[in-house]
Amino acid sequence: MKRLLAVLCFTFLLYSVMTSEPVNSYIASRKKDQETLQTQTVQWEAKIKELARTKNVPPVDARIDPIWKGIPGYNGLVIDEEASIKRMLHAGKWDESLIVYREVEPSVQIDQLSPAPIYRGNPAKPMVSIMINVAWGNEYLDSILKTLEKENVKATFFLDGSWTKKYPDEAKKIVQAGHEIGSHAYSHPNMSKLSLTRIEQEITKTNAVITEATGITPTLFAPPSGDFDQRVVNMAARYHLKTILWTADTVDWRKPSPEIWFRTVVPKINNGALILMHPTSPTAEALPRLIQYIKEKKLALGTVSETLSTRRVPPIE
Repeated sequence: MKRLLAVLCFTFLLYSVMTSEPVNSYIASRKKDQETLQTQTVQWEAKIKELARTKNVPPVDARIDPIWKGIPGYNGLVIDEEASIKRMLHAGKWDESLIVYREVEPSVQIDQLSPAPIYRGNPAKPMVSIMINVAWGNEYLDSILKTLEKENVKATFFLDGSWTKKYPDEAKKIVQAGHEIGSHAYSHPNMSKLSLTRIEQEITKTNAVITEATGITPTLFAPPSGDFDQRVVNMAARYHLKTILWTADTVDWRKPSPEIWFRTVVPKINNGALILMHPTSPTAEALPRLIQYIKEKKLALGTVSETLSTRRVPPIE
């Protein structure tokens, strides 16, 4: 009997609390808040979908161009609707700056295509690269490295195998400065004139020497003098090397004045450009001016691998 009375008392008290005006008001308020939140979420979802129509950028597939040959793809950029709504609900307000974007990779990547030489990055990517072929001479190398360090720029150095064998400490210095290393063959031959056996030897011997000196195995191959044929491209690909040419050539081996050096190259600097140079006197003198010009054009500067990657580059303010 006592237990029954206790249950009845508890039930009466619970009913009294649940039917009291403060509790009813609280429950009604919570329901209203929930309904408002649901309505607000639906409205924000609609606004985000509308924004996506103009803000979303589709990815660009890699392709073989009749002139530029292998052109890498470029990631798309789309609004992540779920993550964006979550951030706005947490903030309790609509704020376009809280919208979350994510990159979408192309369906076709450069590695899925037949081996082909690469002369440039994707023309939609606002990034360029400085590529420096090193086969002889060290007198201007330190000056170039100091300029790159001062300007906070990472370049790609394509090292000749015989040069690396002779100057392993110089090769290490380039790596320690944070630059990318590529292969420039072993003895600076015209690769298209070689037998398949010699082509393979030039590639494998250079890789071995560079790895021994720096601990790095190259993934990029710049044929000496830009001389190659499809056999060379295929052999490089066999050893997981992309064959790299250039978009803009400083022609610094002719020892032009720094002014002519600059005028020669700047008209060809645009999205995805690969800029060829060597450790020469005109390059050492004109490089700071070139870097400043590139920065003024709001182009990012990165290694060749970075320029050829599909990753997007944020706008430079």
